Amino acid sequence: MTTQSNTPSGWYPDPHGADRTLRYWDGTRWTEHTHAEGAGQAAPTVPPQAGPDDRVRRQVQQQAGVAASGPGGGTLFSEPVLVVNQKAKLIELTNEYKVMDQQGNQLGSVIQVGQSALRKVLRFVASIDQYLTHRLEIRDVHGRPVLLLTRPAKIFKSRVVVTRPDGAPVGEIVQQNVFGKINFAINADGRQIGAIKAENWRAWNFAIVDHDGNEVARITKTWEGLAKTMFTTADNYVLQIHYQLPEPLLSLVVATALTVDTALKQDARGLG
Repeated sequence: MTTQSNTPSGWYPDPHGADRTLRYWDGTRWTEHTHAEGAGQAAPTVPPQAGPDDRVRRQVQQQAGVAASGPGGGTLFSEPVLVVNQKAKLIELTNEYKVMDQQGNQLGSVIQVGQSALRKVLRFVASIDQYLTHRLEIRDVHGRPVLLLTRPAKIFKSRVVVTRPDGAPVGEIVQQNVFGKINFAINADGRQIGAIKAENWRAWNFAIVDHDGNEVARITKTWEGLAKTMFTTADNYVLQIHYQLPEPLLSLVVATALTVDTALKQDARGLG
């Protein structure tokens, strides 16, 4: 049975023993594609194209190293894994993200709002935009805002204010340092309830901890491919929440998966 990662991709007898059935091995895993081996029929020579669901599952399980888990509640605040993929653009004038579950089902989106035409021109011709105020809406699958994020104008340290659509405060995510591994405090009701800790100086992967220092979630940046890396601005992340969190920590952790990119990717220090 073909199970080794160094086995060339191709069609092989079904590893589960299904009679006269071939299954496609993509070089790292068995896919869901099968082929009935009939008389006089050869296996297809062209490998099957991975669909959106396959790409998301590969992003979660192989790139982020997150093991497949049972289904969640089907919303932004009830899934154990959120996949955050930025819309690929040659020139980024507006931040846009698609948020999915671990199976590739869309749960919502994130859209930058409140940009004037002049602001977009500035973003196109200069890097000054990174120091200006950023506003984003986290929307559910029906396009309804569920959280609002505001990153006020900054010079060195970022601060992100999180509110409900009606303006009710949720909390803040506040950058603690400028040099070395970047850390953020998660604050609510005037006290720190958690923290976001970069695991390397380039700030790609983060551990999210509660007020006692216990890890409750993790953000992992995933490889978007050479073409996108070289020619577009897209960034992809996987947020893994280890267990159901209480509010407001849950909302702030969900907001964090998007805040990290807004707070650091636009930073001129070259961390993004």
